[in-house]
Amino acid sequence: MAHRPPILLIDSPSLYFRAYFGIPESAARAEDGTPVNAVRGFLDMLATLIRTRRPDRMVCAMDHDWRPDWRVALLPSYKAHRLAPEGGEVVPDTLTPQVPVILDVLAALGITTVGAAGYEADDVLGTLSVTQAAPVEVVSGDRDLFQLVDDSRPVRLLYVGRGVAKLEDCDDEAVRARYGVPAARYADFAALRGDPSDGLPGVPGVGEKTAARLIERHGDLDGILTALDDPRSGFAPGLRTKLEAARDYLAVAPKVVRVALDVPLPELPTALPSAPADPDTLLELARRWNLAGSTRRLVDALADRA
Repeated sequence: MAHRPPILLIDSPSLYFRAYFGIPESAARAEDGTPVNAVRGFLDMLATLIRTRRPDRMVCAMDHDWRPDWRVALLPSYKAHRLAPEGGEVVPDTLTPQVPVILDVLAALGITTVGAAGYEADDVLGTLSVTQAAPVEVVSGDRDLFQLVDDSRPVRLLYVGRGVAKLEDCDDEAVRARYGVPAARYADFAALRGDPSDGLPGVPGVGEKTAARLIERHGDLDGILTALDDPRSGFAPGLRTKLEAARDYLAVAPKVVRVALDVPLPELPTALPSAPADPDTLLELARRWNLAGSTRRLVDALADRA
């Protein structure tokens, strides 16, 4: 039986933020001087992924709500440090206008984009990872998405923390090697350890190694909390005190960290085109935004894959 090509699920915000900070504005501008470094870098990342992974389907997930109310209600510190004084996320002024350009180019190419009100891109990716036909490859630099890895389907994370050219193709063994816990327990591990980039305080005094040992011994966070109620469970007094003090936090943090797998999404066309859906519009966008090289590389990658 022939091996089916994967579907690539793209964490678009993760990639275009990396592109924005990885390419100087001075190196990528439209004729009127508008920076397009995030656009150019994002398109080049897609071209590289298509050329190297050879998918037959692709969906680019978007953040329609970067800090959902339901997560903030559970944990008010969630991403609070990234909240702008006037509301919304702190985003560089020259990045914000580039996102609509990315969406316009993807639409002209015929590559599907999707977001959902009240959910982050991570949640969209999580839902697609369990609803789309396998094999599934999720592309992101967000560590939280290690929890989506599932060898049984399979679902892999192509982790781009060091860039697309140095992506790490992660299965469950890779997650265990990296953190000492299985992918299915990553959310519990992250809740214990904390993550300053998301405003997750973690349990003070509990780092990665201690969190991994606790999960290895007790199975999951519920098992840890159950063991806390047993005086014979063998916790060191200092560690028991730390975990007891964090009970309220540990009751909600995993719900915040866990990616939603049940986001209501419409039926999506996922097939990757072999040629642009709207070549005239794509040509005009490439001319207007000085993206001829990037769009050509992406169009060539689509054609070569077909």
